[in-house]
Amino acid sequence: MMQLWTAYAIPLSAALLIHLHRRRRREVHALAVLKQSQETGLTEPPSLHPVVDPGLCCGAGACVQACPEEALGIVNGKAQLVNPSICIGHGACAAACPVEAIKLVFGTDKRGMDIPYVKPSFETNVRGIYIAGELGGMGLVRKAAEQGRQAMESIARNRSTGEELDVVIIGAGPAGLSATLGAMEQKLSFVTLEQEDSLGGTVYHYPRNKIVMTQPVVLPLVGKAMLGEISKESLLAFWQDIVERVGMKIDFRQRVEKVVASGQGFVVVTSAGEFRCRNVLIAMGRRGTPRKLDVPGEELPKVVYRLIDPEQYRNQHVLVVGGGDSAIEAAVAIAGEPGTTVTLSYRGEAFGRVKQKNRERVAEAAQSGRLRVLLGSTVGGIETESVDLECNGERFRLPNDAVIVCAGGILPTPMLKEMGIRVEAKFGTE
Repeated sequence: MMQLWTAYAIPLSAALLIHLHRRRRREVHALAVLKQSQETGLTEPPSLHPVVDPGLCCGAGACVQACPEEALGIVNGKAQLVNPSICIGHGACAAACPVEAIKLVFGTDKRGMDIPYVKPSFETNVRGIYIAGELGGMGLVRKAAEQGRQAMESIARNRSTGEELDVVIIGAGPAGLSATLGAMEQKLSFVTLEQEDSLGGTVYHYPRNKIVMTQPVVLPLVGKAMLGEISKESLLAFWQDIVERVGMKIDFRQRVEKVVASGQGFVVVTSAGEFRCRNVLIAMGRRGTPRKLDVPGEELPKVVYRLIDPEQYRNQHVLVVGGGDSAIEAAVAIAGEPGTTVTLSYRGEAFGRVKQKNRERVAEAAQSGRLRVLLGSTVGGIETESVDLECNGERFRLPNDAVIVCAGGILPTPMLKEMGIRVEAKFGTE
């Protein structure tokens, strides 16, 4: 009997020791990630995110395994958001938790998050104005697409009775594209406006080859799309194929400036004209409108507000403006192209809320001479073949072929309030 017990006990003990060793190693890694997040100031999640109840958490780690971004970790036997800045709020962790110890919330007790009031029909407190997708707090691709479809079903019950359009759809991200398909299926009169020159919305601005986690989604005119884990490029190609296949029309470079009530509907005023409609669906991302420098020459075509492809800047003099992760990633990527001369200008005296890996990358690029970093500098003006900078009281001119401004975006909150839409600040609440 003793021999039988020993035969089982030895392998079980070995398996337990291996499990405990691996668990301890994962905890050490999670603590290191948490410490790095705290040291770099990246402790605030950008959108919807999980909050773990330590009293309920059993430390099984199912939530950690379910998170492809690796934003969660086990610390002192409990799950914790150790890398908040990379959490995208898809909620896979909450769904995987076996004891329902995780809830998804907006904002934190330190930093509130403005969320517009939206009814279950996706109509705001202003009759005829609807919001779907990321602006309403739902950044997950599948949920945003579902909301766009459902919002259009609600709008179809309030069709125009005159010559005005049934609806103006603002934004060509997942919510806006799905809503456009819904408008076509419902045979509504509509226009879809996009302020940039590409579809995809926030997804378009993800880093190259980023894996976008989504689930099967039902799209109007298309049916059930089985996507799963898919790269940014593949997802954009998927949407582009649908656009071409159904003949979807999108009006690009139409930045919405205001929406004014008129009679039973609205007038949507854009940078290129205006549209009269019965309903408005706002499917913009929380990225908003790119923040500009407001300096002479910024209207030149060589000035852009995002990096599309580093290769297009080969053999050019390039200025990147900004001090966040997007600016550093753009500068380092372009500096890796043959023949480029890259300058990174940031008004701060040091890089603040950026990932440690990007700190290392920019330091290595600067040390190797591939990148010139000018801290405490500002752009004074932009000309066709040069750019004027001021750094530490000194003004000078650099040869320049392209300027990329990565200074973040301006949320459309003031525009929403101007429309009369109620906006609520969420401080760690659902």
